[in-house]
Amino acid sequence: MIALGLAGCGLLPEEQDETLGWSANKLYSEARSAMGDGAYDKAVKYFEKLEARYPFGRYAQQAQLEVAYAHFKQGETASAISACDRFIRLHPNHPNVDYAYYLKGLINFNEDLGLLGMLGNQDLTERDPKAARESFDTFKELVTRFPESRYAADSTQRLNYLVNAMAAHQVHVARYYLRRGAYIAAANRAQATIKAYPDSPAREDALLILIKSYDALDMKDLRDDAERVMRANFPNSRYFKPDGSGDAKPWWKFW
Repeated sequence: MIALGLAGCGLLPEEQDETLGWSANKLYSEARSAMGDGAYDKAVKYFEKLEARYPFGRYAQQAQLEVAYAHFKQGETASAISACDRFIRLHPNHPNVDYAYYLKGLINFNEDLGLLGMLGNQDLTERDPKAARESFDTFKELVTRFPESRYAADSTQRLNYLVNAMAAHQVHVARYYLRRGAYIAAANRAQATIKAYPDSPAREDALLILIKSYDALDMKDLRDDAERVMRANFPNSRYFKPDGSGDAKPWWKFW
C-alpha cells in the first residue's frame, strides 16, 4: 500500500545514473571517447563526475584540463577560461600548467576571429581589443615563465601578431579622430601608439596621422619634428611618393 501510494503521487525513484559503479579509469575512458565523437556535453558530465568521485586520483587533475578544452570546443568561452583559471590557481606547479596558459591565450585569441566578424567582413583592427590584450598577457606570461614549453614558439608568433593587431587598432582609432577633426585626440592616440608599439608596422601610419594632426593644429615645429622622424625611419614610405599631379601642396596633404 505504501509503495502504491508513492507511485500514485509521482514520487518514483530518480532515473538510474548510468555511471554508478564506474571506476575512475572507465569514467575517463568514456569521457575521452565522447570527446572524440564531438559529444562535448557528455564529456564534460563524465569529467566532472570523475573529479567529484575521485578528487585525489591520477585522472582528476587531467579531467580539469579536459573540461576546459571541451568548453572551448563548444564555443563556451567564459566557461573555458574559468576552467583554465581554476586549474592555474589550484595547480600552479603542475607539469601541464603551461597548457592551461596556452589554452586560455588561444581562447581569447580566437575570440577576435569569430563568426560575427567574418559575416560582417569587419576589419579585426576595428574591433574591441579587450580579448586581444588578455590573450597577449596570457601568452606573454607563458613565454616568460615557461620558455622551454612546447607551446612557447607558437605563443611567441601569436604575441607578434597581437602586437601588430593592437597597434593597428590604435591607428584606426586615431584615424577616426582625424577624419572628424578631433586633431588633438588624433595626435595623442598616434603618439601613444608610437610609444607603446615602436617596432610595429603601424608606426608608419601613426607618424603620418601625427604630421597631419599637427599641421591642422598649426603646430609647425611639432609637425616638422614628426616629419623628420618619419623620413629617418621610413625613407621609402609610400606616403612620400609624388602623385604626379604637379600640385604644390605638401606631400601629406595628398593623404
